[in-house]
Amino acid sequence: MSEVAEVTPTDQNHIQALAIHISFRPITCLLLMFTSSVQSLGAGSQKGMSPAMARFWLSLQILFWALGAFLFFSLLYFPDLGLLLFWNVLIPVAPALLVVATGLWRNVCPLATTTLLPRHLGLSAKKIMPVEWQGKLSLLAVIALYVIVPLRHAIFNTNGQATAILLFLCALIGFGMGLIFDWKSGWCSTLCPVSPVEKLYGENTWMSMANAHCKECVNCSIPCPDSTPNFHPALPKKTVSHRLSSLLLVGGLPGFIWGWFHVPDHEGIDNLMVMLSVYEYPLIGTLVTLFLFLLIKPFTPAHWERKLVGTFAASAVSCYYWYRIPALLGFGRFAKDGMLIDLSTVLHQQTITWLCVGVTVFFFWWLVWRTPNKRSWSIRPAFKT
Repeated sequence: MSEVAEVTPTDQNHIQALAIHISFRPITCLLLMFTSSVQSLGAGSQKGMSPAMARFWLSLQILFWALGAFLFFSLLYFPDLGLLLFWNVLIPVAPALLVVATGLWRNVCPLATTTLLPRHLGLSAKKIMPVEWQGKLSLLAVIALYVIVPLRHAIFNTNGQATAILLFLCALIGFGMGLIFDWKSGWCSTLCPVSPVEKLYGENTWMSMANAHCKECVNCSIPCPDSTPNFHPALPKKTVSHRLSSLLLVGGLPGFIWGWFHVPDHEGIDNLMVMLSVYEYPLIGTLVTLFLFLLIKPFTPAHWERKLVGTFAASAVSCYYWYRIPALLGFGRFAKDGMLIDLSTVLHQQTITWLCVGVTVFFFWWLVWRTPNKRSWSIRPAFKT
């Protein structure tokens, strides 16, 4: 009878190290492929941009793409780490970043870099998307936002593989749109579910960044959210879809966020009632603030439109951090849902409250009371001749 060799602790350590090496080896391969693919972009992405500036933005794009790849494989192979980094580090920072420096995120977003690769590498058909399609896809993006985000409570907050699949599908769809449509019109400015939030929060950005993607302007998106000063969702009024998407986003998002934070996380969808429960409060909140917006809007003069949009934008982002900051620090409504570090035994509840008040005052000052600075997210490149 053959003997079974005993596995020593040293052997277990070697096996674990080998498993980690094998798990993250795809990141190295993907990074090498990505880096070699984008080397052609280094000599000045935008006409008029210096080679040094182009290399700077290219380096940031490669860095953030590598971090995105690391995060993706962490969600697959080390879900606890991946979920922590994605939902409790990256996502909580994102709204504030979109308020202050939307153009920075638009330049380095890993998903944007992936979906724009066909254009950079000369593989895109470079079709200009009709304005009607832009409006319909913008409306679809708002609907996707309202459908996907509540599913965090049912699936994505507790399932790393499911979150990774969601990110992969977004990248796949975006890449496919990039093969057909020119520059950001296929995904970044229309169908991306984050795009509506960028448009709402980024209306009074801190400064205009160099456009690290678009080499020249071909008017692929009208109006271009990247290059239009103080862009906000109510500006595009060309089609019914544009106006409807603006209404649902501006009027509905504050209540949607409020309702989202009144739903606990579930370990998967056991039945139909669980599925419906994650939508109940967000839907109620959306309808309440949407009704309030519809009540106020007819009495708002045209020159006060930006103030009205800014007020609802500030309400939305302030509501997010009013609940998110306490949850991150161990003061959340539902035990450890969304907790990054438990400071409940170190800090007083009053300290957290004053922190949230300060954040709220900042966002209302930035988005409502602060004078519009007439800056766009990024500097428009030269028009194609």
